[in-house]
Amino acid sequence: MGTGRRLFDKTSSLVPLISIVLGLLVGAAVMAAGGYDPIAAYRSLLDKVFGSKFDIGETLRQITPLIFTGLSVAFAFRTGLFNIGAEGQFIMGMTGATVVGVTVDLPAFIHAPLAIAAGAMAGGLWGALTGYLKARRGVNEVISSIMLNWIALYLSNFIIRQFLLEPGQQRSRMIHESASVSLAGLSKGMDYARMHIGMLFALAGVALFYVLLWRTKQGYELRAVGHNPEAARYAGMKVSRTIIKAMFISGLFAGLAGTFESLGVFHYEVIAASSPGYGFDGIAVSLLGGNTPLGILLAAALFGALTYGSAGMSFGADVPTEIARIVIGAVIFFVASHGIVRWLLKPDWFRKLNRPEAEREKGAAVHEHP
Repeated sequence: MGTGRRLFDKTSSLVPLISIVLGLLVGAAVMAAGGYDPIAAYRSLLDKVFGSKFDIGETLRQITPLIFTGLSVAFAFRTGLFNIGAEGQFIMGMTGATVVGVTVDLPAFIHAPLAIAAGAMAGGLWGALTGYLKARRGVNEVISSIMLNWIALYLSNFIIRQFLLEPGQQRSRMIHESASVSLAGLSKGMDYARMHIGMLFALAGVALFYVLLWRTKQGYELRAVGHNPEAARYAGMKVSRTIIKAMFISGLFAGLAGTFESLGVFHYEVIAASSPGYGFDGIAVSLLGGNTPLGILLAAALFGALTYGSAGMSFGADVPTEIARIVIGAVIFFVASHGIVRWLLKPDWFRKLNRPEAEREKGAAVHEHP
């Protein structure tokens, strides 16, 4: 029985796995209720994701920003903060990279790293602003980060319209070729899918997340402050500075997501009417991944595949793309309700049905061996 309890503990990898299966089943039920063929829909989804080298490349491209935003949200969680502002940090990262990519003209070996650093810093500083308001002014980070999401969107639009606008277009001018981080050779090999170096940075970010939090003194302080600020302060740690630092690093991850979308995918930034959504999806990725580096990598792969593959469901089985979001929402629900999953599937739940018989056997054993 002890083994079964550990196996289906909320930190077990089986709970997210079972949650995914249940989410897919709920999606299938919704499709069937709407008169669609769920088997054909899921087959079309897989065909879209794995059907060609181009589709595989584009799926990887879709996964990359989700890894970054998932790491961003998870890093804040691990340090006792709820960074719901990854969306705004993503936008500021994109804007910072675009500004440098458009306005600066340097050799590629300087220009591209400078643009990447500018985007990362823009996202990091936007996150640090939330940390400052939390540490110095006592403003709840959920409230401030939500407000800053909207400020980031409109500030970005203002910068593009006033300083970077392409005449006659609702977007910025194209970045210089020297600032591009696209991988032309790999892209050609993947039938011109939009491949870029950010995919390698995302994998490096997964490793950095683990090393920084669990293998460094700074990581220990970050987790200690998140777990118990008063005890950390008593131990001599600078709590306010640590909170700001945690939000800066969290924002840096989200800023990199926006950076590589600008420098590696589109090569410009649009004047947007609404947020792109990667930051909010990062919350779901972090939740599904259990705030662990490997879990986030796998969760981002699932969400990216569902997002990109939803187009295949629409064209191949005539299923609305909103169905894919229903599947994702159902998965998140079951992950968040891990108690329901354990209650349904834990190995020893049958004991409740057999309890009277077990009690009779126990009574008999007592009479035989007083």
